[in-house]
Amino acid sequence: MTSTVRRAGAFAALSTLSLAVPLVGPAPAAPIAAVVLAGVIAVRDGPLFDLFAYPGDYEDERLYGLATFVLAAAALGLLAAAFGLPIPVFVAAVVLVGYGNLAAVAAGDRTDRDVAPAVAFCLGGATAAVAGQTLARWLLAAPVEPALPLVVFVATSAGLLGALLRDVLTPYDDPIVMLAVGLLAWLLAGFEPVVGTVEIAGALAVTAAVGYAAVALGAASVAGMLTGTLLALLTIVLGGYSWFAVLMAFFGIGSVSTKFRYEEKRSRGIAQENDGARGSSNVLANSAVALAAVLGYAAGSADLLPVPPDPFLFAFAGSLATALSDTLSSEVGGVFDTPRLITTLKPVDPGTDGAVTWQGELAGIAGAAAVAGIVYALFPTVGGAGAAVVVVAGVVGMTVDSLLGATIEGGAVGNQGVNFLATLSGALVGALAVFVF
Repeated sequence: MTSTVRRAGAFAALSTLSLAVPLVGPAPAAPIAAVVLAGVIAVRDGPLFDLFAYPGDYEDERLYGLATFVLAAAALGLLAAAFGLPIPVFVAAVVLVGYGNLAAVAAGDRTDRDVAPAVAFCLGGATAAVAGQTLARWLLAAPVEPALPLVVFVATSAGLLGALLRDVLTPYDDPIVMLAVGLLAWLLAGFEPVVGTVEIAGALAVTAAVGYAAVALGAASVAGMLTGTLLALLTIVLGGYSWFAVLMAFFGIGSVSTKFRYEEKRSRGIAQENDGARGSSNVLANSAVALAAVLGYAAGSADLLPVPPDPFLFAFAGSLATALSDTLSSEVGGVFDTPRLITTLKPVDPGTDGAVTWQGELAGIAGAAAVAGIVYALFPTVGGAGAAVVVVAGVVGMTVDSLLGATIEGGAVGNQGVNFLATLSGALVGALAVFVF
């Protein structure tokens, strides 16, 4: 066993102490954390120091990694004591990080494949989170069996987020990971979605297949795969398979368009990096607004927002129509030699921010129409007028993307920021149309 695995095992064992909170309550968390931190300050060498020390801790002779881990757990304990964060969620967040890290480190010791630690973190962390929530509910004398589907959904979603953050952050960022997964788990548990055993099993199977296909086909990096898989799981459980179909249409058609005449785009210097595999920033920039719409729909359905859920469906469709329109416009239009800047209509080089071609514009309109057609087919309440709204929202968003690209991109706002603002504009057009019509 390597020192790295031993250290991860020690942190995992420490995280198990969170199960004391269901017995004694969250209030004693602060003094317990203070005692542990005092020990962290006092221990500057020896076997205990070696057990918990990260390489950088030796230079300062301080267990900073252990200190931040304890402080993050104490912060979640404070949220439980003062703001109502459920005790099972507190336990899930702490053990998820502890055992997720252990699984990831163990997997990394056995293989050089980049995807292995991420998958191991997700599986190990989610399993620990399920066990932690179940034990916490049992210790609190709360019903266990009826809540298991929700427990699994919360744990898996938090595990995917934790694996994503762990993939892009450093081991010293455990506090960020722990707080992020705790807050997400709290949010999802608060929605109380109606999900049964069969439904959660189906959702997990489908999203696992999506993640595997994304990596196997080279459509996404590891971080991009985790981001897309998390989005897919949340969309299926909180929205439904109809919402999921719209999301997959964007990912599927967008990925195919990225491969369209890829070598030619590479020679022009405008091809997607990493052989077309999309990273987490790209996936989030194009689908963060859609995710927010799914969460808004769930909150509206649960009466947690003073807004009906219907506008969020059109916001979801409008944002994805924009994302697909912009993707097709760029990927198809980039191979033609007649681009013009949208603000002046003067000829510019291919790949210039804000450049458009008539071929790309037609491809973009087709992308918006594809999303509208799927929405029309899967949501009977949308109707023809609603489908037309989705097309308009996609074209408006695509145009906003080009305008922002020609005016502000490359300065204070990068490409991903422009994509986010464009999808937001498409979502707003879609949502506001509900109130107009």
